[in-house]
Amino acid sequence: MHIIVNSIIGMAAAIIDIYIWIVIIAALLSFVNPDPYNQIVQFIRKLTEPAFAWVRKKMPFVVINGIDLSPIVIIFALNILKSILISLYI
Repeated sequence: MHIIVNSIIGMAAAIIDIYIWIVIIAALLSFVNPDPYNQIVQFIRKLTEPAFAWVRKKMPFVVINGIDLSPIVIIFALNILKSILISLYI
């Protein structure tokens, strides 16, 4: 049973790491402004835009002079969640 719980926690930590990288890629794509009809760009936006919109709705102060800081908030929160999971893992 202990092995199964550790495996689930390890997999959740890996999924959090992958989502953090997707958020970073989405933030970088916002600087470049790529083709919106590209399927990869659409996929990344579908994965990240609901989280960005939720953060913007709950914390409207994260948009400062047109600069959206919601990816930073999401990355920070995911790192805290990952740290909590890893502390449970040990």
